[in-house]
Amino acid sequence: MHQPSPPSPSAPFRPLIDGFGRQVTYLRVSVTDRCDFRCTYCMGEDMTFLPKSEVLSFEEIQAIISAFVARGVRKVRLTGGEPLVRRDIIKLIEAISATHLASGQLEELTITTNGSQLGVQAERLATLGIKRINVSLDTLDSERFKEITRRGRLGQVLDGIDAAQNAGIAVKINMVPMRGVNDDEIVPLLEWAHGRGFDLTLIEAMPLGEVAIDRAEAHLSLREVRDRLTECYRLEPIAKRTGGPARYMRVAETGGTLGFITPLSHNFCESCNRVRLTCTGALYMCLGQEDRVDLRAAFREGGEEGLDAALDRAMILKPKGHDFVIDRAQPAVARHMSVTGG
Repeated sequence: MHQPSPPSPSAPFRPLIDGFGRQVTYLRVSVTDRCDFRCTYCMGEDMTFLPKSEVLSFEEIQAIISAFVARGVRKVRLTGGEPLVRRDIIKLIEAISATHLASGQLEELTITTNGSQLGVQAERLATLGIKRINVSLDTLDSERFKEITRRGRLGQVLDGIDAAQNAGIAVKINMVPMRGVNDDEIVPLLEWAHGRGFDLTLIEAMPLGEVAIDRAEAHLSLREVRDRLTECYRLEPIAKRTGGPARYMRVAETGGTLGFITPLSHNFCESCNRVRLTCTGALYMCLGQEDRVDLRAAFREGGEEGLDAALDRAMILKPKGHDFVIDRAQPAVARHMSVTGG
């Protein structure tokens, strides 16, 4: 795999600072729009995925990551779709690990996954420096799991989580609570996760793309969830940060950590330090806005210098915040979460 040239030692370091003074240090990279699940709140049942020719090559992804690292990005998360279903994904992780983790340029390389492939991949991921992962899990009921994912098998995911834990990878569980769908499982999932030594983060469903469920009807504000939980637990705010938008609390009774990601009930944009690269090379500076920069074209036409200039343009375009409103008739943006990267 082609390795981009390292920056000259004499070249001045130029961090990625947007127009509101926020430094971008966190890059989320969608390596594929494909997924082996069809979660009802994420995508339609009959999704049409991109042809391989439109998806970034591993060499292009590596070059783009290198450009970001040279400008101060210290954390990279691989997402999808489901990142671990992309053919030969381990080769990309090997390259990123050897180039940026081993040198200390990256502080962390992480993955968000549905867990279906962890049983096969967890041990190798651990040897490549993956120290923690996020696993999306919305229910512990096998029938309900099948309904939400449309085709997933809960047992396979739980086995994958076991494999990751046995390999020494820290697991964080991500749950999307939905009214009338799985809101009765928030407490059981919290007790299960904390009992296993896993953090749990609750995420409000975001209005991206046309999906099967009625988002307004299923929307559950995490403010309401937190109020409910305080009837059973003592929630203690803590200063923990992981580079993302979650705000964390310690649950006194379990000793575990509970995170809240609240794009609708509490905007977290003021501290945004991240951008998202789609599997086609479009860089979105905000999950809820359509402004983007084509990094694939920048790299193909201008090489590393073209990429660097494109990153400067991106910082000018990065907005102050998103514009999510859950009860609109249309989604905030037309693209599905699987296209942008979950």
